[in-house]
Amino acid sequence: MAEILNTVLPASIILFLVMDPLGNIPLFLSLLKDIETKRRRPIILREVLFALGILLIFLFFGQGLLNFLNLQQESVSISGGIVLFIIAIRMIFPTSHGVMGSQLQGEPFIVPLAIPLIAGPSALATLILMVRTDPARMLEWLAALLIAWGATAVILLAAPFFFRILKQRGLAAIERLMGMLLVMISVQMLLNGIKSLK
Repeated sequence: MAEILNTVLPASIILFLVMDPLGNIPLFLSLLKDIETKRRRPIILREVLFALGILLIFLFFGQGLLNFLNLQQESVSISGGIVLFIIAIRMIFPTSHGVMGSQLQGEPFIVPLAIPLIAGPSALATLILMVRTDPARMLEWLAALLIAWGATAVILLAAPFFFRILKQRGLAAIERLMGMLLVMISVQMLLNGIKSLK
């Protein structure tokens, strides 16, 4: 049991940090500001469910895609670390367009809320890397994903509440802190990939 917790908890924390729900609150509120209030929560619920579906597809079939493309574990670790590092830097030093760049107009549908804000390239790469590292722990990776996704969904559904409490500055400070943690995680992913090449 302790061994399972030692696997599930770190993986769920990494996935939670990568999904960055607190950092996404201002983006979600900004993208939904022109939508009538009673439609916002159903839209957020729909988008987090779409994101879960995409994450599950990559959890179970991402390894098959890698095999089909003949990609090695090292390439996934290094590329995932690079993508994660870029996103972390954007979290620490945000631009006027936000972490994911400029967004589409109108009611969001899958893009950009589900993809890439929740199920972004770093989250997908992290899932593939976890499975590639230890395919026998699939149930544990699934549990980690569901925990991280559940916490993300709760936070995003409560976005107006968190925004009222933390305000723009509080959310920005938390996002930068998460960015610092992701920098360290991304560097470790890069180091692991480079060590495996030796």
